[in-house]
Amino acid sequence: MKITKSFFGKINEESEVELFTLLNDNQVSVKITNYGGIVTSIVTPDKNGELDNIACGFDKLETYLSADYLGGYPYFGVICGRCCNRIANGKFTVEGKKYSLATNDGPNHLHGGIVGFDRRLWKADAIKGRDTVGVKMSYFSPDMEEGYPGNATITCTYTLTNNNELILEYTAVTDQTTVVNLTNHTYFNLTGGKKQILDHELELNAKSYTEGVNLIPTGKILPVEGTPLNFLHKKKLKKDIADLETGYDDNFVLDNPEGKLVHAGQLSEGTTGRTVDVYTTQPGIQLYTGYWIPELTIDGEKKFGRYSGVALETQHYPDSINKPEFPSVTLAPKQKFYEKTIYTFGTK
Repeated sequence: MKITKSFFGKINEESEVELFTLLNDNQVSVKITNYGGIVTSIVTPDKNGELDNIACGFDKLETYLSADYLGGYPYFGVICGRCCNRIANGKFTVEGKKYSLATNDGPNHLHGGIVGFDRRLWKADAIKGRDTVGVKMSYFSPDMEEGYPGNATITCTYTLTNNNELILEYTAVTDQTTVVNLTNHTYFNLTGGKKQILDHELELNAKSYTEGVNLIPTGKILPVEGTPLNFLHKKKLKKDIADLETGYDDNFVLDNPEGKLVHAGQLSEGTTGRTVDVYTTQPGIQLYTGYWIPELTIDGEKKFGRYSGVALETQHYPDSINKPEFPSVTLAPKQKFYEKTIYTFGTK
């Protein structure tokens, strides 16, 4: 197993950005930058041993900083926080005090605000174990950054194993009660970007979902049975997608109240034989099929666009801070936030 570090660019004159490449003994490699904790690339073999990048991302830092990309910003591969997903109207109350956040997604707050964790420079330390390589990202988020109370220290550790697992472990501590909900926003395309993701097959171990109106939960948890959101048995993403105006962007309930490491589901693609299994301690998983991914011209070539990737974001439910019946996203000074997600890459 091997880990290397290289120069990825600069976000200003003083701030150099690093790129870490994790490589295991099975030719699986993962590239991660300390800008936004972004997973820029995941290279895996297909059923014939052919290698390809199955994650939506870029080879150059400048593309992540470009106006074209940020104008239709799809959050490729980033750490989302301090609170991922949506907070209705950008408002919440903690310990009797009202807070107002940026409304950067229509009337709502999304993925931590205007400059969330996805656009911050993290401190990065390489880690090498006996059968693992990894990188630990650390970030100090000061009190009232993007409107969130409390000084919070966040870590995200990425570990690649010889079992072809990419393990993500998040921690957070705070000196004042705050809101924390962290996820990674990698989009997968198991064809290596050669086709859209509509022929990918998905199975989710979720019997219910959080009903939403304009992507904000109503508070009701409804059964998936008899709806386009039923992935209890493997089906192609395109099968029922026409019933949804902008494809899937839904939170599924994993029936995991004790926070155990559970199998959330499997994404697969027939022509390559590639699979991604998702395991998590989180109570929910957001399926987003990338309707709003922008088409970009990179080095003269058109890339990405609608349905070019599918995100499987493990998380607490959207707008949980305003829904006391949902799993809590508050973190108090003597508590420690810890969540773990594993993406396991295979073929069949």
